[in-house]
Amino acid sequence: MTRIGTSDLDVKPLSLGGNVFGWTADEAESHRVLDAFVEGGGDFVDTADVYSAWSAGGAGISETIIGSWFAKSGKRDQVVLATKVGKKPDREGLAADTIRVAVDESLQRLQTDRIDLYWAHADDPDTALEETLGAFDELVRAGKVRAIGASNYTGPRLEAALETSRREGFASYVALQNLYSLVERAEYEGDAGKVVADNGLASIPYSALASGFLTGKYRPGRLAESQRQAGAAKYLDEPRGEKVLAALDAAAAAHGVEVASVALAWLRQQPTVLAPIASARTLEQLPALMAALDLVLDAEELSALDRASR
Repeated sequence: MTRIGTSDLDVKPLSLGGNVFGWTADEAESHRVLDAFVEGGGDFVDTADVYSAWSAGGAGISETIIGSWFAKSGKRDQVVLATKVGKKPDREGLAADTIRVAVDESLQRLQTDRIDLYWAHADDPDTALEETLGAFDELVRAGKVRAIGASNYTGPRLEAALETSRREGFASYVALQNLYSLVERAEYEGDAGKVVADNGLASIPYSALASGFLTGKYRPGRLAESQRQAGAAKYLDEPRGEKVLAALDAAAAAHGVEVASVALAWLRQQPTVLAPIASARTLEQLPALMAALDLVLDAEELSALDRASR
């Protein structure tokens, strides 16, 4: 178990992404994935009120499916639940009134009385940090939220938010959720990662498998048909794409695991990273994610992956 920053939340070092629930995974398959994830030792689930606005189910469908699973399975207390506010089309931004309304709507869809980790889904430069953090502080004091986190914040804005909480006595962000993977390193490893390290926060990166590219199913001359094909295929156009796949293949063969397991293990072993987020569209995709919970890469393997991905 690992602690989420300065909070009192302990989780296993893998977060199951709920972005596919109601989009590429229907309710029945989503429930099967959630059941298997918890039964396999997972306990950290991440979603957002905007998931999946781009699907037939519309914004809020992921939360609704997770809520129906809680009601059906009785497993709410076995899960550390994270959701987000700020990007839902009718609840955009981080104004205090938006946050107050959005949290109650999420709680209703999720069929629960509290959110364990509530993310600001994206920075809102048009709203004062004092207003946003004051609203989050109200939710923590009311018991609706246990801890708060920041997503898609730059290092300077994250530092400013932390300073605002210290100055005003507000609840403070305990984690950062930014883009980070073997093929997306620059954004996090710049100033954002330093702010996380200097302030004892946890990094919980999204797109840990780079839209499926780091599962190994997208290769030169072989593009798997999927909703994420375009996002994954772009990495093949980069000189390092094939180098990363080759390094992943070598480590996967050495450990007898799938490429995705190695990619997640590499990320989990990076400084400040607590629990990468990865999603499973089907039950068959889940074992490769779960294998990353216990996979430990040695120094030589980490170095080879580091060189290939730079």
